[in-house]
Amino acid sequence: MSTASALPMPMSQLSRAVTEWVESVRQLTQPAEVHWCDGTPSERHGLIAELVHDGQLLRLNPEQFPDCHLYRSHPDDVARVEHLTYICTRSQADAGPNNNWMDPQAAHAKMRELFRGAMRGRRLYVIPYCMGPVDSPLARCGVEITDSAYVAVSMLIMTHAGRAALQRIAHDGTFVRGLHSIGELDPDRRFIMHFPEELSIESFGSGYGGNALLGKKCHALRIASWQARAEGWLAEHMLIVGLRNPRRETHYIAAAFPSACGKTNLAMLIPPASLPGWEVFTVGDDIAWLHPGADGRLWAINPEAGYFGVVPGTNRQTNRNAYEMIHRDTLFTNVALTADDQPWWEGLEGTPITDWQGRPYDPARGPAAHPNSRFTVAAERNPACSPHVNDPRGVPISAIVFGGRRREVAPLVYEARDWRHGVLVGASMASETTAAATGEVGVVRRDPMAMRPFCGYNFADYWRHWLEVGARLSRPPRIFQVNWFRRDLQGRFLWPGFGENLRVLAWMIERCGGRAGAHDGGIGLLPRPADIDTRGMSLEPETLRALLSVDAELWRHELDETRTYLEQYGERLPEQMRIDLKKSAAALAG
Repeated sequence: MSTASALPMPMSQLSRAVTEWVESVRQLTQPAEVHWCDGTPSERHGLIAELVHDGQLLRLNPEQFPDCHLYRSHPDDVARVEHLTYICTRSQADAGPNNNWMDPQAAHAKMRELFRGAMRGRRLYVIPYCMGPVDSPLARCGVEITDSAYVAVSMLIMTHAGRAALQRIAHDGTFVRGLHSIGELDPDRRFIMHFPEELSIESFGSGYGGNALLGKKCHALRIASWQARAEGWLAEHMLIVGLRNPRRETHYIAAAFPSACGKTNLAMLIPPASLPGWEVFTVGDDIAWLHPGADGRLWAINPEAGYFGVVPGTNRQTNRNAYEMIHRDTLFTNVALTADDQPWWEGLEGTPITDWQGRPYDPARGPAAHPNSRFTVAAERNPACSPHVNDPRGVPISAIVFGGRRREVAPLVYEARDWRHGVLVGASMASETTAAATGEVGVVRRDPMAMRPFCGYNFADYWRHWLEVGARLSRPPRIFQVNWFRRDLQGRFLWPGFGENLRVLAWMIERCGGRAGAHDGGIGLLPRPADIDTRGMSLEPETLRALLSVDAELWRHELDETRTYLEQYGERLPEQMRIDLKKSAAALAG
């Protein structure tokens, strides 16, 4: 075995479990060499230079996009593969009907044969990483082994990786094991297996971020949700954003949206000029780990160190912060190119010359950039990055927001009556599917707490855990639901969205401070039109009334569908949720 990089610290200081596991994987996969990642900038730049030399990365226009590169994935490997993603628990009931299940022994046997000799002629990368600030008691660590330099570079951006993480692992004595190989990129030999009882992940046959960057969805949500239940906290598919109002009060909001439903835009929201005095700070754009604090509040950290964002539609008007931060030190995936090697995607001016597959652009073949094309960039590049992004204590959460894409039914915003009702609101979430997952786009599906693809165990047990966490909080966050995507009969969006969403968030903050009004709309507490500050907006009064309206007949149907969905969880469904569902139906009936 040749070693491309020496171990980052003396063997005596390494966790024996890490070195023994790496050696067992080396024997199984038989790589040509092993590289222990140290997490330094020079290492990342060196890996990028190798990828450019090998033709796997394309260097972009150095004047307009300095130190930016383009990666093109295989055309059959462009999104999460939920149908090939498994939770492998000893009991199938523990995985629940919300997950694909496979017996752990059978899964290990299948994956062992796939990994046997899979890294011959390749380099094996060992990536020790920490999800969350390395010095935070709320953070958790892992090690990913991969044969993809693209994955290694991405993990060095997305996590706190290298020497400090390895030292933390040695101190903690525990870590999540993540084994990944791109294999042959054969869709018929592609599996993402999670073993929550073992704190391990095995992914084979995909190089796409959600399937291959194992610190992200695999660890920070599926495995971490299992850890969180055992340890008394919550691992959630949520952004974290800080809002400072003109009174100089700062509130932090955690918000859950399915992928490609505006999470990054909300996390980096820029206040409209007509609402002076507001400031917005990004703590995280995708994942939140929420811990009950000694003060009775819920405290959150962002376990990630970077952003892996959907790029189509991002421009100076829709998300200026994101647009500005991805002009330097950014890794783009599956975008198009202009004649002068600038990245291009739908939503930008200019003309693409080459599509995301490297072919001459032809509109007849579809969009120039893949609808799920991405940017990977360090969080510190965000102009609105919160000064508390690496605070080991986290930030206190004033409100939790659930949302999704609904053409009708859901109003612009409403508030749950209490935490218990809020759990039902979150469990009832439904949204139109997007390009972030394989399958048909635009289909309405139930996506509780935006965790349907990411919860590592039975949803019924997950909701029970939410109820138990809430019962421990003396000062729980208020819970809201929003819908930026309501349309009129002609299919036009009623709400402008983007920066104007601050007007809705402002009402929430005023509610948290006990200063804003609301009325019971049957489904929860709704603002009256006068409660939403529309100064400077060209929004007709009848449009705002429509946005805040509740169609009782449509909602009765919605509750019926919710009841049908929840009952598939049988006797494990918390009885409190059945009671609260009946209360909601009675409130709607008037």
